[in-house]
Amino acid sequence: MKKLIPLIGLLASTGVLAAGPAPATPFPYFVANCFNCHGTEGRVNSAIPSIAGRDREYLEAALTAFKAGTKQATIMHQLAKGYTDEEIAVLADYFSRQK
Repeated sequence: MKKLIPLIGLLASTGVLAAGPAPATPFPYFVANCFNCHGTEGRVNSAIPSIAGRDREYLEAALTAFKAGTKQATIMHQLAKGYTDEEIAVLADYFSRQK
């Protein structure tokens, strides 16, 4: 009986957790780096451009150009060098889906 009570508690708590709301879709950890300048989820009201909802192909091309050094900026041409091509594709996709 002593072993049964903790088991019942564990099963009950599992049911409670399973019945809770589904977690928000997580974003890749490196996307948060962009929030520093471009605002949470890519929305900002400043001289720095808002990137939420921009065309995925445009974002990917811009990041790739920053990475290659063919597009200059204050800091983006340096930051973009730290991302792989796959990460750039993920960033572009994530921000293109933000509204």
